[in-house]
Amino acid sequence: MDDIRLDKYLWAVRVFKTRSDAADAVRTNKVTVNGAYAKPSREVKIGDVIAVRKMQVTYSYKVLDLVSSRQPAKNVPLYCLNVTPQEELDKLNVPRETIFIVRDRGTGRPTKKERRELDGLMEEIYYDEEE
Repeated sequence: MDDIRLDKYLWAVRVFKTRSDAADAVRTNKVTVNGAYAKPSREVKIGDVIAVRKMQVTYSYKVLDLVSSRQPAKNVPLYCLNVTPQEELDKLNVPRETIFIVRDRGTGRPTKKERRELDGLMEEIYYDEEE
């Protein structure tokens, strides 16, 4: 086997759950092969570097061997090597910059006074960000 379709390879090494998910990601330019966008039918060869963008992280994989059937998770390292830089993986642990006000369950809706306090707090935060 000299080469295999990109979408089939991504499915076989468990990057995507289904082959149609893999094909959709390739069509929507979320996958690059050696730095270039590709079609689902592009042929993958040993040594290619595949970059897959999922959410805010871009995962990188190096093709070690070709496979056409879906592999068990323990066999995946035989066929592809995860070469994702640590900076990309650190994006998964970044705390969300959202404000969540905790209210005890069963306390109901905020009173008018509590609403004014929340609005004042939110104005201070947005005002600080603009500066």
